[in-house]
Amino acid sequence: MAALKTEIIIETRALCYSYAGAEEVPPAVAGIDLKVSRGEYLALLGVNGSGKTTLLKLLNALLIPSQGEVLVKGISTVEAERVQLVRQACGMIFQNPDNQIVATTVEEDIAFGLENMALPAAEIRRRVDQVAGRLGLTHLLRQPPHLLSGGEKQRTAIAGILAMQPACILMDEPTAMLDPAGRRDVLETVKELNKTEALAVVHVTHNPAEAAEANRIVVLEQGRIVADGKPGEILTDLKLLHGLKLQGTVAAELAHLLRQRGLNLPTAILQNRELVESLCISEPVS
Repeated sequence: MAALKTEIIIETRALCYSYAGAEEVPPAVAGIDLKVSRGEYLALLGVNGSGKTTLLKLLNALLIPSQGEVLVKGISTVEAERVQLVRQACGMIFQNPDNQIVATTVEEDIAFGLENMALPAAEIRRRVDQVAGRLGLTHLLRQPPHLLSGGEKQRTAIAGILAMQPACILMDEPTAMLDPAGRRDVLETVKELNKTEALAVVHVTHNPAEAAEANRIVVLEQGRIVADGKPGEILTDLKLLHGLKLQGTVAAELAHLLRQRGLNLPTAILQNRELVESLCISEPVS
């Protein structure tokens, strides 16, 4: 039986971007070739200034390439008359949901993008109710957004994107302003959508614990890709990460310190449970 062809949602080719007036500094994005497939969960990892947010904005046509190109479901982001199709296919979730929520109630905010798509009222109602139920927002539909918790606001922003039935969600550090409960709430919501809806996710973060939830990590430095692989490969390569002023997961960092103290532990420990299980059977190095 022939293998099924993977659907490419996003593709960048020799992508470069320089900010206006910044001719004397290196480009923010410098020659990136990248493909994101349907159902993939990709984390973009890097320090501040590495080009993560700029790349995300290029994928959503908020920025237009200085050189190279971005294709979203085959549509070039430079085609001004088709930008709305790009943004319907790749919805963007920002760090601060207050910058994204525009309506006076939750249901109006979820419906906002659908109204811009000129959908019939009955279809808008159906989609709002569907995504509200999916994301646990039904009881909040009539609530003003300013009365919501941070996690509820971010789920409202996700619902507004999801209602437009995108192929991909782009997230720019969506948990940075949330408490631990809100952070867990949002990440679990996104992971479920990724698995059950085959929704592609591109998640910008500098948090190794969040990056570990992805099935692929791309590491950026000075606008270039310097590593691309599975979380177990990237987040346990502490020589690479420390050289880029990044950290591995808590378990990976602690395992590294314990190996330096003489414990015989595997080099590929990523999660806390793996560390605990290894400690139970480890022996000191003779």
